[in-house]
Amino acid sequence: MGSYVNDHGGDVDPHDLDMVAFRSDPRRRARDAVLAVNADMRRNYASLKAELVGHLGPVIVVQNDSQGGRYTLVDGGERETLHPVDEVFELAKSIAHVPLGMYAILAPHLAGPEGLGWVRPLREFGGTLAVARQQLAAAGLPGELEASSRRILDAALRFIAVSVERGSFGVESFTAFTGGVYRDIRGNMFHAAKAQIAGVEAIMRRWRRRVGEERWPQLYVVVLSIWTTSVLNQNTIIIKRFMDPAAVATHLIDLPTAELPADPVATALDNLARIVQDNVAAELVFPVDQEIADALKGREDLLSDAIQEQLACPYQDKRTAVREATRVDA
Repeated sequence: MGSYVNDHGGDVDPHDLDMVAFRSDPRRRARDAVLAVNADMRRNYASLKAELVGHLGPVIVVQNDSQGGRYTLVDGGERETLHPVDEVFELAKSIAHVPLGMYAILAPHLAGPEGLGWVRPLREFGGTLAVARQQLAAAGLPGELEASSRRILDAALRFIAVSVERGSFGVESFTAFTGGVYRDIRGNMFHAAKAQIAGVEAIMRRWRRRVGEERWPQLYVVVLSIWTTSVLNQNTIIIKRFMDPAAVATHLIDLPTAELPADPVATALDNLARIVQDNVAAELVFPVDQEIADALKGREDLLSDAIQEQLACPYQDKRTAVREATRVDA
């Protein structure tokens, strides 16, 4: 495009004008027309998902948290949300976390504990532990849990007192403390697990009666957790025992997140709607290729197979084309 000068003598840079007048480019118009197909598809797919959310059910959404899990049943337009696990779960874990609390304070000083920057926060944490130790007997804990918690707190307070008095600590002294309370930490873990199992089993039985035996096999469960607890998640382990065995592989969904969402139910239902509509789309869109259909239904990217084949052999794309043509003909 040539230069342009307006009435008052101001000129327009030809390159700038070319960039601004992008709709004058026939190639760009053609590509925009092609890309509009995908844009429309995504808009329609998003619309389907948004409408499908309101029709999902029965669904149980579980958000892992410090109280053993926040459970929500979504069914027939109604919701019930609660924490089914007894507070013993949280109490037992609170004391079991004492060594981790101390580690968080001491870790920045492990290479040079001669500096005293750790003394004040460790002494303050010791004050929190001392109050808990004084009140422990009144907390109403089961006898064995109270005993193991008492031993953990006593050992921690001894370690803190000795370290502060000496003005130093070491990896050896800290691991001597943590190793010494390991059996008691395991004891607290036992009581936490026992409380969680009892609470989750009770709510699953009640909700199973509410949903009914006929519809129970249709139940979806979405368990949200952060990545570090997404494998063998405690809630998933307990829940799967109550589900139809034939449905566990497809209807029990572990959803790892970078951080826990502000609205776990909305996040779970949004993801579940995508999963459900993909399940149907996979079989209808790819009726001649079960492998690709399974990829759409699962967690594989649809292009993963094509990318792996081409990376494995530079001529694989040609072979794939022949294979696909043969498959379609068949």
